[in-house]
Amino acid sequence: MAAELHVELVAADRSVWSGEATLVIARTTSGDIGVMPGHQPLLGVLESGPVTIRTSEGGTVVAAVHGGFITFADNKLSLLAEIAELADEIDTQRAERALERAKAESDAAAERRADVRLRAVATAVR
Repeated sequence: MAAELHVELVAADRSVWSGEATLVIARTTSGDIGVMPGHQPLLGVLESGPVTIRTSEGGTVVAAVHGGFITFADNKLSLLAEIAELADEIDTQRAERALERAKAESDAAAERRADVRLRAVATAVR
């Protein structure tokens, strides 16, 4: 079994992160999934939520992902997201204001996006 897997996190408009990892945790329509080197091939639909990538260097990368697909085969994991932002790119105060505005306007989709951004930042801080 290989000790690491190659990960590509791609949004519709850009490549967000690429590198070697030992573990990736993501939320799919079937529930949370952890993918390690040697995992069975998979194809799944991503739910909005934080994605955690444990890098081969021992670091952690967290991204807020909004929809898309996850595929894994031959120790290559692809996360193809509609929208994806690294936690360190997220302006927490702006996301908090967006959450409050979405709640006031009863905009469930905007509320979910802001909530995912804030959860990604909170996950990265741990």
